[in-house]
Amino acid sequence: MDNPIIMIPTRLASSRLPNKPLALIGGVPMIVRVYRLAQAAAQLVNSDRPPPIVVAAADKAIIDVIAAEGGTAHLTDPDLPSGSDRIYAALHQLDPDCAYDSVVNLQGDLPLFDPAIIPALLDALLTTKPQADITTPVVAITGADAQDPNFVKAVLADDSAPSSRALYFSRQPVPHGSVPDRGDKTDRYFGHIGIYAYRRAALARFVALPAAPIEHRESLEQLRALAAGFHIEAVQVNDMPLSVDTPADLLEAEATLQNN
Repeated sequence: MDNPIIMIPTRLASSRLPNKPLALIGGVPMIVRVYRLAQAAAQLVNSDRPPPIVVAAADKAIIDVIAAEGGTAHLTDPDLPSGSDRIYAALHQLDPDCAYDSVVNLQGDLPLFDPAIIPALLDALLTTKPQADITTPVVAITGADAQDPNFVKAVLADDSAPSSRALYFSRQPVPHGSVPDRGDKTDRYFGHIGIYAYRRAALARFVALPAAPIEHRESLEQLRALAAGFHIEAVQVNDMPLSVDTPADLLEAEATLQNN
Protein backbone atom coordinates (compact mmCIF):
# COMPACT_ATOMS: atom_id res chain seq x y z
CA MET A 1 0.00 0.00 0.00
CA ASP A 2 1.25 3.47 -0.85
CA ASN A 3 2.31 5.17 2.36
CA PRO A 4 3.91 8.60 1.81
CA ILE A 5 5.56 10.95 4.28
CA ILE A 6 6.34 14.66 3.88
CA MET A 7 9.72 15.78 5.19
CA ILE A 8 11.13 19.31 5.48
CA PRO A 9 14.94 19.61 5.75
CA THR A 10 16.18 22.80 7.39
CA ARG A 11 19.14 24.34 9.19
CA LEU A 12 20.08 27.68 10.69
CA ALA A 13 23.39 27.99 8.83
CA SER A 14 22.88 30.21 5.78
CA SER A 15 25.47 32.58 4.40
CA ARG A 16 22.98 34.93 2.73
CA LEU A 17 20.27 34.93 5.42
CA PRO A 18 21.50 33.75 8.83
CA ASN A 19 18.94 31.89 10.96
CA LYS A 20 16.66 31.77 7.93
CA PRO A 21 14.15 29.17 9.21
CA LEU A 22 13.36 31.34 12.23
CA ALA A 23 12.98 34.59 10.27
CA LEU A 24 9.55 36.07 10.92
CA ILE A 25 7.06 36.55 8.10
CA GLY A 26 3.89 38.19 9.33
CA GLY A 27 5.06 37.46 12.87
CA VAL A 28 5.37 33.71 12.21
CA PRO A 29 8.71 31.86 11.79
CA MET A 30 9.26 30.84 8.19
CA ILE A 31 9.64 27.14 9.04
CA VAL A 32 6.27 27.23 10.82
CA ARG A 33 4.63 28.75 7.75
CA VAL A 34 6.07 25.96 5.59
CA TYR A 35 4.94 23.37 8.14
CA ARG A 36 1.37 24.74 8.11
CA LEU A 37 1.25 24.67 4.32
CA ALA A 38 2.53 21.09 4.42
CA GLN A 39 -0.38 20.26 6.73
CA ALA A 40 -2.78 21.75 4.17
CA ALA A 41 -1.08 19.73 1.43
CA ALA A 42 -1.38 16.51 3.43
CA GLN A 43 -5.14 16.96 3.61
CA LEU A 44 -5.27 17.08 -0.20
CA VAL A 45 -3.38 13.83 -0.74
CA ASN A 46 -5.51 11.00 -2.06
CA SER A 47 -4.56 8.39 0.52
CA ASP A 48 -6.09 6.24 3.22
CA ARG A 49 -4.92 8.85 5.69
CA PRO A 50 -3.04 12.15 5.43
CA PRO A 51 0.72 11.60 5.28
CA PRO A 52 2.64 12.67 8.38
CA ILE A 53 4.91 15.70 8.30
CA VAL A 54 8.36 15.66 9.85
CA VAL A 55 10.90 18.48 10.02
CA ALA A 56 14.48 17.22 9.68
CA ALA A 57 16.44 19.93 11.49
CA ALA A 58 20.13 20.51 12.06
CA ASP A 59 19.53 22.73 15.11
CA LYS A 60 17.65 22.37 18.38
CA ALA A 61 16.20 25.88 18.08
CA ILE A 62 14.20 24.68 15.05
CA ILE A 63 13.10 21.56 16.91
CA ASP A 64 11.78 23.74 19.73
CA VAL A 65 9.79 26.01 17.37
CA ILE A 66 8.16 23.04 15.64
CA ALA A 67 7.41 21.39 18.99
CA ALA A 68 5.68 24.60 20.14
CA GLU A 69 3.56 24.36 16.98
CA GLY A 70 2.59 20.82 17.98
CA GLY A 71 4.60 19.28 15.16
CA THR A 72 7.19 16.53 14.83
CA ALA A 73 10.86 17.22 14.25
CA HIS A 74 14.01 15.12 14.32
CA LEU A 75 17.49 16.43 15.06
CA THR A 76 20.08 15.51 12.44
CA ASP A 77 23.83 15.92 12.09
CA PRO A 78 24.50 19.58 11.19
CA ASP A 79 27.36 18.50 8.93
CA LEU A 80 25.16 16.57 6.50
CA PRO A 81 25.87 17.99 3.03
CA SER A 82 22.34 18.39 1.64
CA GLY A 83 18.63 18.41 2.36
CA SER A 84 18.31 15.00 0.74
CA ASP A 85 20.88 13.57 3.15
CA ARG A 86 19.09 15.26 6.04
CA ILE A 87 15.67 13.79 5.28
CA TYR A 88 17.16 10.35 4.67
CA ALA A 89 18.94 10.43 8.04
CA ALA A 90 15.77 11.51 9.85
CA LEU A 91 13.70 8.91 8.01
CA HIS A 92 16.11 6.17 9.05
CA GLN A 93 15.76 7.32 12.67
CA LEU A 94 11.98 7.39 12.77
CA ASP A 95 11.16 4.54 10.38
CA PRO A 96 13.90 1.90 10.32
CA ASP A 97 11.38 -0.76 9.22
CA CYS A 98 10.57 1.18 6.02
CA ALA A 99 6.82 1.56 6.55
CA TYR A 100 6.88 4.75 4.45
CA ASP A 101 7.50 3.87 0.82
CA SER A 102 7.51 7.35 -0.72
CA VAL A 103 9.03 10.58 0.57
CA VAL A 104 8.35 14.21 -0.28
CA ASN A 105 11.34 16.50 0.15
CA LEU A 106 9.80 19.93 0.79
CA GLN A 107 12.25 22.82 1.07
CA GLY A 108 11.97 24.87 4.26
CA ASP A 109 12.42 28.20 2.44
CA LEU A 110 9.15 28.13 0.45
CA PRO A 111 6.75 29.88 2.86
CA LEU A 112 4.17 30.73 0.16
CA PHE A 113 4.10 27.58 -1.95
CA ASP A 114 0.83 26.18 -3.28
CA PRO A 115 -0.13 23.10 -1.20
CA ALA A 116 -1.68 21.49 -4.31
CA ILE A 117 1.84 20.85 -5.65
CA ILE A 118 2.47 17.99 -3.22
CA PRO A 119 -0.57 15.85 -4.07
CA ALA A 120 0.18 16.43 -7.77
CA LEU A 121 3.70 15.04 -7.32
CA LEU A 122 2.50 12.05 -5.30
CA ASP A 123 -0.28 11.30 -7.78
CA ALA A 124 2.25 11.19 -10.61
CA LEU A 125 4.72 9.08 -8.63
CA LEU A 126 2.23 6.61 -7.20
CA THR A 127 -0.48 6.45 -9.86
CA THR A 128 0.05 7.89 -13.33
CA LYS A 129 3.83 7.51 -13.80
CA PRO A 130 4.84 4.16 -12.29
CA GLN A 131 8.11 4.27 -14.26
CA ALA A 132 9.29 7.39 -12.41
CA ASP A 133 11.84 7.27 -9.59
CA ILE A 134 11.33 10.94 -8.67
CA THR A 135 8.71 13.57 -9.47
CA THR A 136 9.27 17.31 -9.28
CA PRO A 137 7.32 20.45 -10.30
CA VAL A 138 8.07 22.87 -13.13
CA VAL A 139 6.34 26.04 -14.31
CA ALA A 140 6.46 27.86 -17.64
CA ILE A 141 8.57 31.03 -17.52
CA THR A 142 9.66 33.67 -20.05
CA GLY A 143 11.55 36.94 -20.19
CA ALA A 144 13.94 37.96 -17.43
CA ASP A 145 13.18 34.90 -15.32
CA ALA A 146 14.49 32.66 -18.08
CA GLN A 147 17.80 34.56 -18.11
CA ASP A 148 18.18 34.59 -14.31
CA PRO A 149 20.60 31.83 -13.14
CA ASN A 150 18.71 31.68 -9.84
CA PHE A 151 15.75 30.27 -11.79
CA VAL A 152 16.84 26.74 -12.62
CA LYS A 153 15.56 25.62 -16.02
CA ALA A 154 14.30 22.12 -16.82
CA VAL A 155 14.56 20.57 -20.28
CA LEU A 156 11.57 18.30 -20.87
CA ALA A 157 11.08 15.47 -23.36
CA ASP A 158 7.61 16.84 -24.21
CA ASP A 159 6.80 20.31 -22.91
CA SER A 160 3.25 20.16 -24.26
CA ALA A 161 2.26 17.33 -21.88
CA PRO A 162 1.01 17.85 -18.30
CA SER A 163 4.05 15.89 -17.17
CA SER A 164 7.13 14.67 -18.98
CA ARG A 165 10.49 13.09 -18.33
CA ALA A 166 13.15 15.64 -17.44
CA LEU A 167 16.19 15.41 -19.68
CA TYR A 168 18.40 18.05 -18.06
CA PHE A 169 18.47 20.96 -15.61
CA SER A 170 20.57 24.10 -16.01
CA ARG A 171 21.00 27.62 -14.74
CA GLN A 172 21.27 28.75 -18.36
CA PRO A 173 18.21 29.44 -20.59
CA VAL A 174 17.79 26.02 -22.21
CA PRO A 175 16.61 24.57 -24.54
CA HIS A 176 17.38 27.00 -27.35
CA GLY A 177 14.67 28.24 -29.71
CA SER A 178 10.94 27.77 -30.13
CA VAL A 179 8.66 25.11 -31.64
CA PRO A 180 7.81 26.32 -35.19
CA ASP A 181 5.07 23.80 -35.96
CA ARG A 182 3.23 24.85 -32.82
CA GLY A 183 3.17 28.47 -33.90
CA ASP A 184 5.05 29.39 -30.74
CA LYS A 185 6.99 32.57 -31.57
CA THR A 186 8.21 33.15 -28.02
CA ASP A 187 11.04 31.20 -26.48
CA ARG A 188 9.44 29.34 -23.60
CA TYR A 189 11.30 27.77 -20.72
CA PHE A 190 10.36 25.76 -17.66
CA GLY A 191 11.52 26.90 -14.27
CA HIS A 192 12.20 24.15 -11.75
CA ILE A 193 10.75 24.24 -8.24
CA GLY A 194 12.95 22.44 -5.72
CA ILE A 195 10.39 20.04 -4.29
CA TYR A 196 10.76 16.31 -4.90
CA ALA A 197 8.75 13.15 -4.32
CA TYR A 198 10.96 10.06 -4.18
CA ARG A 199 10.27 6.39 -4.09
CA ARG A 200 12.02 5.40 -0.90
CA ALA A 201 14.38 3.03 -2.67
CA ALA A 202 15.32 5.82 -5.08
CA LEU A 203 16.11 8.19 -2.19
CA ALA A 204 18.30 5.54 -0.54
CA ARG A 205 20.14 4.96 -3.80
CA PHE A 206 20.48 8.68 -4.49
CA VAL A 207 22.12 9.63 -1.18
CA ALA A 208 24.57 6.73 -1.53
CA LEU A 209 25.84 8.02 -4.89
CA PRO A 210 28.93 10.22 -5.20
CA ALA A 211 28.41 13.67 -6.63
CA ALA A 212 28.53 13.71 -10.42
CA PRO A 213 30.95 16.02 -12.29
CA ILE A 214 28.04 17.77 -14.04
CA GLU A 215 26.42 18.32 -10.63
CA HIS A 216 29.50 20.26 -9.56
CA ARG A 217 29.59 22.23 -12.79
CA GLU A 218 25.96 23.42 -12.62
CA SER A 219 25.75 23.28 -8.80
CA LEU A 220 22.51 21.30 -9.10
CA GLU A 221 22.04 18.17 -7.01
CA GLN A 222 19.36 16.68 -9.26
CA LEU A 223 21.89 16.21 -12.05
CA ARG A 224 23.44 13.44 -9.95
CA ALA A 225 20.18 11.52 -10.31
CA LEU A 226 20.02 12.08 -14.07
CA ALA A 227 23.66 11.06 -14.51
CA ALA A 228 22.88 7.82 -12.66
CA GLY A 229 19.93 7.05 -14.95
CA PHE A 230 17.05 7.96 -12.64
CA HIS A 231 13.71 8.76 -14.27
CA ILE A 232 12.71 12.22 -13.05
CA GLU A 233 9.16 13.10 -14.07
CA ALA A 234 8.52 16.86 -14.29
CA VAL A 235 4.95 17.84 -13.44
CA GLN A 236 3.69 21.17 -14.77
CA VAL A 237 2.11 23.51 -12.19
CA ASN A 238 0.80 27.05 -12.46
CA ASP A 239 2.90 29.25 -10.18
CA MET A 240 6.55 29.66 -9.19
CA PRO A 241 6.70 30.06 -5.40
CA LEU A 242 9.09 32.57 -3.89
CA SER A 243 12.21 30.94 -2.45
CA VAL A 244 13.45 33.03 0.49
CA ASP A 245 17.26 33.10 0.34
CA THR A 246 18.18 36.73 1.04
CA PRO A 247 16.97 39.67 3.15
CA ALA A 248 15.37 41.10 0.00
CA ASP A 249 13.44 37.86 -0.51
CA LEU A 250 12.24 38.07 3.07
CA LEU A 251 10.89 41.57 2.49
CA GLU A 252 9.18 40.38 -0.69
CA ALA A 253 7.55 37.50 1.17
CA GLU A 254 6.29 39.90 3.83
CA ALA A 255 4.89 42.25 1.21
CA THR A 256 3.23 39.39 -0.68
CA LEU A 257 1.60 38.14 2.48
CA GLN A 258 0.24 41.62 3.29
CA ASN A 259 -1.18 42.03 -0.22
CA ASN A 260 -3.01 38.69 -0.25
